Amino acid sequence: MIRMDKLAQVICLARLRKALLAHRVLAGAEHRPVLAMDFQTVVDLGANRGQFALAARQWAPRARVISFEPLAGPAAVFNKIFMKDHLVALHQVAIGPDAGWTPIHIAAADDSSSILPISTLQQCLFPSTGEVRTETVRVGRLAEFLSPGEIILPALLKLDVQGYELQALAGCEDLLKHFSHVYAECSFVELYSGQALAEEIIGWLAKRKFRLSGVYNASYDKKGNAVQCDFLFTNHKAIGCRP
Repeated sequence: MIRMDKLAQVICLARLRKALLAHRVLAGAEHRPVLAMDFQTVVDLGANRGQFALAARQWAPRARVISFEPLAGPAAVFNKIFMKDHLVALHQVAIGPDAGWTPIHIAAADDSSSILPISTLQQCLFPSTGEVRTETVRVGRLAEFLSPGEIILPALLKLDVQGYELQALAGCEDLLKHFSHVYAECSFVELYSGQALAEEIIGWLAKRKFRLSGVYNASYDKKGNAVQCDFLFTNHKAIGCRP
């Protein structure tokens, strides 16, 4: 149902329809309610082929979008889609706590790839996400690529990094206070070996003045148990942030 709703929204909009037909990239229309908050800056960790960036350009049209995607194949498609868009930039790097190079586990569906090992539960719940190979990718802290002055409020930090959320947030900590919102996909079960679960992400961000303010796009297993969802966190004390 979610995919059908996304398709219905995408085919009605020229920019998104073009990306789907020319590059087979389906924009993340499910994120429209969050992106409609009139952000000026969107930092997009785990950009893949530009699904979220496309949605940001459609529903947060004034925002500068700075995306990060470590895998060469998806990054190449992203660059084709946005090659003439001066409000979008891509860095081919993963964000983490330490700069360097690290193996990444490539899934058959590459948007499920992760620096963490892919669990058997992930493969059971989401077929075609099993590991097919590994690559080595660059990792760096967000502050290596972005200065505080480039983060214009209200500013959204989005994470869709397949279980690597806590490590990615640690890699953003130097700049975290400059964001008004964090939007992160979090899991209630271990889809990637060693990942931090939702309650740990909520607690970590709460200690840094970000409070849970919205829950979106929940997915469930066949027994009705919650598997993962997108959490929106708000820092009302961010300078210039509108409550």
